[in-house]
Amino acid sequence: MATFVLHLHSPSQSERIDAVESFVGEDASGSFGLRAHHERFMTTLVFGLARFRRSGQPWHYLALPGALLYFVDNTLFINTRHYLHGADYRRISVALTEQLLKEEEVLVGLKQHLKHLEEAMLKHLLDLERGR
Repeated sequence: MATFVLHLHSPSQSERIDAVESFVGEDASGSFGLRAHHERFMTTLVFGLARFRRSGQPWHYLALPGALLYFVDNTLFINTRHYLHGADYRRISVALTEQLLKEEEVLVGLKQHLKHLEEAMLKHLLDLERGR
């Protein structure tokens, strides 16, 4: 079976995976699959699990918080903030859930910080308007 090359990139890691037979991912329109010699293709992957299979091997799972996917010249590029991958579906799925919870906690903290910053700026503007 024909194969293609998969490049995974994040700010902290980068990998090249050869002999990939197929890739299955999900974007806003739903699930899709790619095989060798697919036409040029670009999309954004949603938060979740994707998977790929190398020649003669079982599925390998890829946990992503969203990503930009680009397939060109029989090479698949996936660029994301961070990723995890492995053959153990359960481990990758649990890691993805933990990652989602951590990101939610960070977002809540950022929203609270921004709210306090807005309140402080508004108070300062009111004080300036009053001539203090």
